[in-house]
Amino acid sequence: MTHPSSTRAVGIPEFGGPEVLRIIERPMPEPGAGEIRIKVAAAAVNPTDTVLRAGLHANRLGSLRPPYVPGMELAGTVDAVGDAGWQVGERVMAIVAPLTERGGAQAEFVVVPGASVARVPDGTGLAEAATLPMNGLTVRRTLDVLALEPGETLAITGAAGAVGGYAIQLARTEGLRVIADAKPADDELVRELGADVVVPRGPEVATDIRRNAPDGVAAVLDAALIGRPLLPAIRDGGQLAAVRPFDGESERRITVTLIQVVDYVRAGDKLARLADLVAEGKLTLRVADTLPAEQAAEAHRRLEAGGTRGRLVLTF
Repeated sequence: MTHPSSTRAVGIPEFGGPEVLRIIERPMPEPGAGEIRIKVAAAAVNPTDTVLRAGLHANRLGSLRPPYVPGMELAGTVDAVGDAGWQVGERVMAIVAPLTERGGAQAEFVVVPGASVARVPDGTGLAEAATLPMNGLTVRRTLDVLALEPGETLAITGAAGAVGGYAIQLARTEGLRVIADAKPADDELVRELGADVVVPRGPEVATDIRRNAPDGVAAVLDAALIGRPLLPAIRDGGQLAAVRPFDGESERRITVTLIQVVDYVRAGDKLARLADLVAEGKLTLRVADTLPAEQAAEAHRRLEAGGTRGRLVLTF
């Protein structure tokens, strides 16, 4: 099979609003030892992509130069191999570290370490599969760090979102009791995902959680980025898992941990287990909409407007 010498990607030539996004041409990437090249069918759009586009990761870019390619998760087919564990044509999903010379997932062809990849279950579409690696591994990392015992209570904020939904379902597979927040319009969805108790989203969320766990919950996964106001919901010596840096001081020996999914960027074995749970019907993949890569700006606008349930996915 012959390939073109260049390929397309979503590019950030300069920081700014969604309008700065462009389709760019770049050299065809070649896999080295232990790597595979994926012909991308779909790549999910996440808040981290809007943060990169807006320039809020500028201090982490080091010697990298624009245009930057966003995207941390994709699905497609193996196109070329430098890793004996994979075969051309296999349907796969992968987590991608975008703050590197090769850039992120939102490109026609992406090279990743074989250790960042898992097979897509039969019967699962590639657009759906593209929503699992980053968000699913974020939750897997969270639960591994919290190391709660079966029967303990985990509270989840932002429960209707992508991270929150996976958190409810994965927590339930591990025997945890789940208290989750929801707007009235999302109450039914959050219950269907498996929350034991649903409390109203809003300024009284910590009080409402505590009402349903009088001694305080063992831990909170704060996917809604609420921060310090959640501490009263947590028992003395409990834990708070934050997906963005925590602002302020903790209290009552509560441990606050920043969850960084890049710690699992080569955790293909854990991604494969998540794929198994999808095949078993224990994890629900949610696609809000698919858009061609040329409409990346529209995807960013919709994501930043809020209210998206499931992930927006770019197709190539």
